[in-house]
Amino acid sequence: MTDNAPQEKAEEEILNTGPGKKTEQGPPALADEGDSVPQEIADDESGEITVESVAEAVLFASDEPLTADRLVGIVEAGGVRDIRKCIESLNAKYEAGNFAFRIEQIAGGYQMMTLGRYNHWLKKLLRARTDTKLSQAALETLAIIAYKQPVMRADIEAIRGVAAGDVIRGLMYKGLVKIVGRAEVLGRPMLYGTTKKFLEVFGLNTIKDLPKVEELKKPE
Repeated sequence: MTDNAPQEKAEEEILNTGPGKKTEQGPPALADEGDSVPQEIADDESGEITVESVAEAVLFASDEPLTADRLVGIVEAGGVRDIRKCIESLNAKYEAGNFAFRIEQIAGGYQMMTLGRYNHWLKKLLRARTDTKLSQAALETLAIIAYKQPVMRADIEAIRGVAAGDVIRGLMYKGLVKIVGRAEVLGRPMLYGTTKKFLEVFGLNTIKDLPKVEELKKPE
């Protein structure tokens, strides 16, 4: 009796590798298009990826201000001047389209911010984070430090008329105040000033953007 095993095995292999059949190896995997990054990004109006659109996407996703240098490093195309031109162009588009936000300079960087005229509705949605909620005493102390910095604790207490040690420590814990040096007086007491986080929380680019004292006075 003839052994048909080799023939049957050969026929099985032919059937398994015929048209419409998959081999064990299978077809080669397709390259993941998401892994490819263009080496250069050219500005155009075709709806394709551009330096401007990438910068816009990065700013939209960021929860903190980004400097022009950092944006250049992330976008990996163009330079600081190009980034600034992109931001000017984007803001012009936002204004022309009556968008509810702009790219503003905050704490030395750029960040997307909603326009102030929408605060009435945003307040209904947003709740201040617990780590930045401030008591009246903390707000008063922070205002003194912001306007008088660098300032000694004794000067803060002289203005407020009460001890300020615990309040200052609380502001330092929240990252709004820091020690910036020591006064050149007897005992060399510490001097306090505001931080970069202070600028971010209050939407300021530099400390010079604080409202003038005259602007804060209530009209008689």
